[in-house]
Amino acid sequence: MANRIDLYNLLVGILGTRNVYYQPPESLKLKYPCIVYNRRNISNVDANNDVYLQNYTYRITVIYTDPDSDLPQKVSKIVNCRHIHQFVSDGLYHDVFDYSVNNTK
Repeated sequence: MANRIDLYNLLVGILGTRNVYYQPPESLKLKYPCIVYNRRNISNVDANNDVYLQNYTYRITVIYTDPDSDLPQKVSKIVNCRHIHQFVSDGLYHDVFDYSVNNTK
């Protein structure tokens, strides 16, 4: 996966709708089910006094109303994706994942 747009397209394909949001403002009314994601971390790998590789970590939150939804299982099958935790808030189910990708310069 080369960039954030590729991740967006992958998540849209999993969800089946365009209810995928990158760092949405609090004023935005989300449509459920949805996926919210943001960049969590960038770590560098150095070589020869230069940055050789950058590792990006994105936090992906799957939000849904059906407790039997298969969305968390679909997201968990993304290579380099790790389930962090699950919680319920205001009748909405949230599954949180970290997704890591390597980006070369």
